[in-house]
Amino acid sequence: MSKFDALFEPVTINKMVVPNRLVFEPMGNYYAELDGKASQRDCDFYAARGAGGCGLVITEICSVNRKHGRGDARNLLLDNDEAIPSFAEMAKAVQATGAKFAVEIYHPGCQGVPDLNEDGMTVSPSGQQTKLTMAPSRALGHDEVLGIIDDFVQAGIRVYKSGADAVELHCAHGYLLCQFLSPYTNHRDDEFGGSLEARAEIVRRIIEGIRQGTSPDFPILVRLTADEYLRMLGVDDGITLDMAVEFSKLFEQWGADAIDVSAGNYETMNWAWEPVGFDEGWKSENGKTIAAAVNIPVIACSVVRHPETALDLIEGGVAMVGSARQFFADPDWGNKVKAGYADQIRPCISCMRCIESLMAAHEDPFTPMVCSVNPEAGRECDLAPLEKDGVGRTLAIVGSGPAGLEAARVGSLRGFDVVVFERADEIGGQLVFAAKPPKKWRLRWLIEYYRTILTQAEGAGFGRVEFRCGTEATLEALRELNPAAVIWTAGSEPIKPASIPGLDLPCVLTPPEAIMADPALDGEQVVVVGSGMTGIEVAEMLSAKQGCHVELYEMLDQIGPGVFFQNMIDIMGRLGATDTGLHPGHKLLRVEEGKAFFEHEGAELEVPFDHLVLSLGMRPTGAPAWADELGVPVVAAGDSCGIGRIQEAVTGGYDAVRSVK
Repeated sequence: MSKFDALFEPVTINKMVVPNRLVFEPMGNYYAELDGKASQRDCDFYAARGAGGCGLVITEICSVNRKHGRGDARNLLLDNDEAIPSFAEMAKAVQATGAKFAVEIYHPGCQGVPDLNEDGMTVSPSGQQTKLTMAPSRALGHDEVLGIIDDFVQAGIRVYKSGADAVELHCAHGYLLCQFLSPYTNHRDDEFGGSLEARAEIVRRIIEGIRQGTSPDFPILVRLTADEYLRMLGVDDGITLDMAVEFSKLFEQWGADAIDVSAGNYETMNWAWEPVGFDEGWKSENGKTIAAAVNIPVIACSVVRHPETALDLIEGGVAMVGSARQFFADPDWGNKVKAGYADQIRPCISCMRCIESLMAAHEDPFTPMVCSVNPEAGRECDLAPLEKDGVGRTLAIVGSGPAGLEAARVGSLRGFDVVVFERADEIGGQLVFAAKPPKKWRLRWLIEYYRTILTQAEGAGFGRVEFRCGTEATLEALRELNPAAVIWTAGSEPIKPASIPGLDLPCVLTPPEAIMADPALDGEQVVVVGSGMTGIEVAEMLSAKQGCHVELYEMLDQIGPGVFFQNMIDIMGRLGATDTGLHPGHKLLRVEEGKAFFEHEGAELEVPFDHLVLSLGMRPTGAPAWADELGVPVVAAGDSCGIGRIQEAVTGGYDAVRSVK
C-alpha cells in the first residue's frame, strides 16, 4: 500500500474507463505537419506520456476551421476528412500503451494569427482585440456563428470517426468559446450574448450537435477557464469562479461528461501558464469548488509537480489531476510515483522555456517546442534507444553543472563507469547560486534529482557514478582513468571588459560572488550593472532578501533586454514592490573605489556605492590545449562550447554522451 494509491484508481467518464487519475493536459507543441495532419512526432510524443503513466492523454489545440481559426502554422487541424487517418494513427499509438486518448478542438478567435487567416483578420464575438497581440479583429455575424458551431460539431464527429476515446471542447484561455462565455469579450445582443446562459448558448449547441452526430457513449469534455483573473489588471468583467460554477452546471445539464478546469487568458497569461512566481497548488480551490458543484468528473490542474499536490486535489473532490509541463518534463512521472520512486521525478522548474520556444516557433515553423530539463521531449521519434555499450569502460566528465550532470546520467544509462570532476565543494555548477534568488528554489529540485538518480545508479544495474568534488581535472588525473572519452562541461566565467577601468577593484563583484557573499551584503548601497535575467534576479535578492538599496543600470534603452516577457512580468512585479531604482540607457565608463561613472544622454553621471555587481554575461571556458594530449575524444558541452541556458546545457550534455563511440 502506498499513500498515493488513490492517484491510480480508475475513473469512469460516460462509458470510458480511464485506468488512473492522471491527465496529460493539452499543450501546444508545433509537432503537427504543415497541413495540420498528425505527424509521427505527435504519435510518439503522446504515446510516451501514455506509456509513462498518464491514464488520459489529450492533444494540443486542434483547429476546426482553417479560414480564420489557425493558432499557429503547425497546430493540428481537423476541418476535413482527409486528416482522419493521421488522427487514427495517433489514437492507436496512445491506446497501445493502455491509456485513453482525447482530442481537444478549438478556435482561437481574436487570439489567432492574422497572417494565417484568409482575410488577414481574427474573429471574435464582438470585435474586441486581445491586448497581448493587438491583432486586428472583427465581430462575427450571426450566420458565421452558426457556421462555427457546425465547424466544431463536424470536427467532433471526425474525432469520433478517428477512433479517439473522447473529444474536448476548448472553452478556456481566452480562445473563441471562452470569448463567448466571458462578459469581457462578449457584448452581443443576439441569442449568443447577454445573460450568462445566452453567452454559453454556443457551447450548448456544439455539445448537442456532437452528441447527435456520434454516440450517447462518446465522452464530451469541456475545458473551462475557472477565473480569467482580469481583476489583476484592474478589469472587473471577466469570468470569475462563481460564474464558472454556473457554466459547469449548465454544461452538465446539456450533456457534457466531464469538466477540465484551467484559468487565465492571453492577457493574463501568467495565471494560465505560470512562471516561477506562482507556487505549486496555488489554484487548487478552483477545481475543488467546481467539483463540489457538479455530479460529473472534474479534472483540475494547479502547477502540480509532486504527488502530494495531486493527492490534495483528489482528496478535495477532484476526479482527475492534470499537468502539461510536468509530464512534458518527465513523461514517466506516473510510473515513478506508482513504483515508489517519487524522489526520482525529473522536475519541471517553471522556467517557461517551453512556452518561449513555442512562441519563437511563430517566426520559424520548423522550430519545435523544447524542455529545459528533458532533452528527449519532442524528439522521441528521432532518438534510437540508448545501447548499453559502455560496460567495462570509463567516461570522464569535467564539471557538474546541468550539462555535466545530464552527461553523467546518460553515461550511466549506457553502462559507463562515470567519474565527474568538480572543482567546487558541491555538485550543481551555476545552478547552486542560480537557486538562491527569490522564487528560484526549484533549481535545487533539479540538483537533488540528479544527486538522487546518480548516487543510486550502480545499484540499479547502471554504470557507477563517482563525484570528485573539490578536485581539478588535470592531465595526469584524466590519464590515470584511461577514459573512452572526456565530456568537457567546465562552464563559463563572468565577463569583465578590459576596456572599463576599475573592474579589478575588490568592491566589484560578479553575480555569483554577490549571491554567495559571506558575510552577505546586508543593508548596503549596491549598484547592479546589466539587467539581463541574472542582473534582475541579483537586484531582487539583494533588495528583497538582504535589505540593500539597489540601483540597477542598463546600457540599452530598456530594462531586461532579451528576457522572455512572461518571466519579465513575473519578476518585475516583485521587484516593483522594492525601492530598487531602474536606469536604462546608462553606459558604464569606469569604476573607482566606492564610485561608478556612467554616460547618460551625453553627460557623465557619478553614482556612489558600497559594492558594484557586474552582470554583463558570461564567456565560455573551453577545454585547455593539453586536452589534445589525452588521445581520446574530448567533447565540449554546455557553456564550454557556447553560452546558453539550462535547456541548451542539458541537451548538449545528453547529445555529447550519445555521440561517444
